[in-house]
Amino acid sequence: METILMDNLWVIIGTFLVLLMQGGFILLEAGSTRMKNAGHIAGKTIFTVSLASLVFWAVGYGFIYGDSAGGFIGLSNFFYGDASAPTDGLSGSVDFMFQLVFAAIALTIAFGGFAERAKLSAYVVFAILFSALVYPVVAHWIWGGGWLGAHGKQDFAGSTVVHLTGAMAALAATILLKPRIGKYNKDGSSNDLAGHNQVYTALGVLLLWVGWFGFNGASTFGVADAFFGFVILNTQLAAAAGALAAMFLIWVMSGKADVPTTLNGALAGLVAITASCGFVEPWAAVIIGIIGGLIVVVSMKFFDKARIDDPIFALSVHGTAGVWGTLSTGFFAVPALSTDIGWGQAGLFYGGGFTQLGVQALGVVTAGAYAFIVSFAILYVMKKVMGGLRVTEEEEIMGLDISEHGSYGYPESMQSNEKTGA
Repeated sequence: METILMDNLWVIIGTFLVLLMQGGFILLEAGSTRMKNAGHIAGKTIFTVSLASLVFWAVGYGFIYGDSAGGFIGLSNFFYGDASAPTDGLSGSVDFMFQLVFAAIALTIAFGGFAERAKLSAYVVFAILFSALVYPVVAHWIWGGGWLGAHGKQDFAGSTVVHLTGAMAALAATILLKPRIGKYNKDGSSNDLAGHNQVYTALGVLLLWVGWFGFNGASTFGVADAFFGFVILNTQLAAAAGALAAMFLIWVMSGKADVPTTLNGALAGLVAITASCGFVEPWAAVIIGIIGGLIVVVSMKFFDKARIDDPIFALSVHGTAGVWGTLSTGFFAVPALSTDIGWGQAGLFYGGGFTQLGVQALGVVTAGAYAFIVSFAILYVMKKVMGGLRVTEEEEIMGLDISEHGSYGYPESMQSNEKTGA
């Protein structure tokens, strides 16, 4: 009885930590964008998390964990329903809340592709449809008894389910919304529309880093053998390795230890280790983090050259690093942490051959393709029906704070700029 209570307490603490990650995203996104959009970013995060919560209660949980229909989607437990029953010793409400905050994180990642140019109404509609039709399907395939899980797909805490899914939706949005005004020149070169506050960005990353201990650590769903400590250790090592790898690479490339790149390296390490944190040894976590940090730098450069405007770097941090993190278990998964407990096979470097790597690659392709295609279709229909997804040129120039909400996030600074013509 005492163990059950401790399990529930640990998972609900993890829930609080994951919800606190939304505060990290607010600071990260606001700091990475311009002052005239800061209030909008903070406000839209709160109301979209609220929307995602209600949609998850209504249909999201049921689509993920309801009785499986051919391995594609769940079809029961709507409006909480039988979700109130205990699950693996956890209170139904504790398990439900933990799953809910994960769904909200995926949505927040997706909205990275909307930053500084999307209508508020586009956020509202897409929040509902993504939370009902995109995230739950991928989550069911891997975590809810679906077909990828049946094939042994390994994703301990969501490199694919949460991060890659959100990033593919962000990619669809960036393509349809097109770049921000002034981002690219006619000759193909890009301009640096720098964020207004690197301190906010750094604090946001630190909050996300701490929240990740709940994200990964509480995905053990219990306290038995204190295995959550091992998961958190791997998480810490990968984040640290990712930050340093990204910093040194950009330092070599540009001659400057760029702060935003270093911060994105830490996040890339966190995203990369999320799939494998419960399956690999600490030395492998360091390697996974290093590669994640290196990949994110290259990916950021690639998307910029491709004229894909990604202000929050969601595609690189959550997408590219999410792909690497998903594949990494196919190389580094330890038999005692995977095969012996019935979750997939050992990795290539532990005698498992290419079996698990193949399953992981299948998960990347199918989950990524589904998230992108369905998100693109939703946004395309929204664009036609709603008369566009993007604010007008005049509204974008004045900023979404005033055009969408009627007030500035920094009223004294912005009104002062207006008076002086700055």
